[in-house]
Parts: sequence; C-alpha cells; structure tokens
Amino acid sequence: MIYLGIDPGMDGAAAVIDGENVQFFDTPTLDVGGGKKNKRTYDVTAMADYLNRFGDSDSDLAINHVVCGIESVHSMPEQGVASSFAFGVGFGMWLGILAALKIPYTLITPQRWKKVMMDGMGKEKDASRIVAMRLFPSSDLHLKKHHGRADALLIAEFCRRTHHASQNPA
Repeated sequence: MIYLGIDPGMDGAAAVIDGENVQFFDTPTLDVGGGKKNKRTYDVTAMADYLNRFGDSDSDLAINHVVCGIESVHSMPEQGVASSFAFGVGFGMWLGILAALKIPYTLITPQRWKKVMMDGMGKEKDASRIVAMRLFPSSDLHLKKHHGRADALLIAEFCRRTHHASQNPA
C-alpha cells in the first residue's frame, strides 16, 4: 500500500510512504511578473505530471493501492485577501488533478491529523518538522523551509495509521 499526503500550500509538498521508503515532492511553482515583488504561481503541469503516476491503472502504483489524504484548508483571519485567494486556488488545483486522475482522496483537517500526530507539541511550523524527523530520521527535513514536507509526511503517516486501524479493527 502507498500512502500519499498533500500539504496544498504554495510552500507545501506531497509526501509518499511506500513501505520503508519516503519520497517528497515540493509544490512546484513558477515565478511570474517582474518588478520589486516577484510573484509565484502554481505549476499545474508539474503537479499533474507528479500525481499521474498514482492514477495510471497500468502502472505498478495502481489506483487501488493508493491511500491519499489532503489537508482540508480554509482562509485564516490574519491572511490577506490575495494570499487567501492564492491558497484556495492551489487547494482547488490539487483537488482537480486528483479528481481528473481518479485518485481517491480524503480531506483531513489540520486539527484532526495534528491531534493524532503531534500530541503534546506546540503549534509552530517547526513542531511538525521535529515530529516528522523523530518518526522518519533518515528523511530530508533538516531545513526550516521543509515544514511543508513535514506536514505532508505526517498527513501520509496519519493516513497509514487510520487505514491500518480500519483494516484491523479491535
């Protein structure tokens, strides 16, 4: 079974747990515009190319062997209108690609996966990186900018734990 976790933010990532192997795919972006503020946008083609291998029923990663969880996000009061809109666009793109490729997925709120995966930890971004490094010490999460990778990995691990629990009820 392959477990796929997605942190849909522009600085997010997708993480795959396949047995003992862990892989990351940082959310691809493109620089657009010029001037003093360089803006980024999601690279939808690269996102689709990455997820395509999970939706191709002819591959060894057939759809019935993938459990995917994507963080169910919403705007936050401290975010501006433009950043909230961009965040929603990215979330919608991930969902659209998953649907187009017929990859089944579950929406998981941050509160739900963090309650299970980060019990007793703080809410700062680095907390998820610390937990993920403890659970997966050989994973490349050593830079502060890897908090999106850590979130995606913990979402994938949450999927693995909840899937095992549903397959092996007490």
